Amino acid sequence: MSLRQITRSSWFQHAAGFVASEFLRFVWLTNRFSYDPPDLYAQFEPQMPVVVAFWHGQHFMMPFLKRRHLKAKVLVSRHRDGEINAIAAERLDIGTVRGSGDHGASFHRKGGVAAFKAMLRVLEEGVNMALTADVPKVSRVAGLGVIMLARDSGRPIIPVAIATSRFKRLNNWDRSVINLPFGRGVIATGKSVRVPADADDAAMEALRVQLQDNLNEVTRRAYAIVGRADEADRAG
Repeated sequence: MSLRQITRSSWFQHAAGFVASEFLRFVWLTNRFSYDPPDLYAQFEPQMPVVVAFWHGQHFMMPFLKRRHLKAKVLVSRHRDGEINAIAAERLDIGTVRGSGDHGASFHRKGGVAAFKAMLRVLEEGVNMALTADVPKVSRVAGLGVIMLARDSGRPIIPVAIATSRFKRLNNWDRSVINLPFGRGVIATGKSVRVPADADDAAMEALRVQLQDNLNEVTRRAYAIVGRADEADRAG
């Protein structure tokens, strides 16, 4: 059996998902986490369900944003790496919607239409919906997908960043951060973005840029809070 066959096998993906979820739980338990603003749940729970947006590569600790009494799902790709992420997320009590957030030429091929409709249903059922804001394979550039979801659902977008003082940054397209234990951590939220139901193309583009700016701001702030000002400018 080739390495490719092994990594695509169900047993390997479930084992990897188990290891990933338990490592992330260990990171959560061994970091001293704070919240910025301190009353972020009091601010946003009355607005729920919400669309939670974050940068790709900054997503590993996002399951810990959810409190026990809240319901949430996350958009996960259909790629084999996505299967591992989905298994890990579900072990951490986060439901999943499978498909692509891309609204380009591959939208239909990657299950984007079905995923978009599923995310709308999730929000209609009163469940928070989380997804990365980036254009696929283009780091730190927000796409229109999350803006379209907010417009069609009528729900606000909450930009979120989770940072730890100890981490390993990978040299890949999204600058993925592997959070490490025994440090400081923060869950930070930025200014919410609301998209009117009648938003035209110009308004959608303006709100896309606003979300992008808000995500960059909250990501830089999160790194500064945990004492990694050296990473603040690189983060967003």
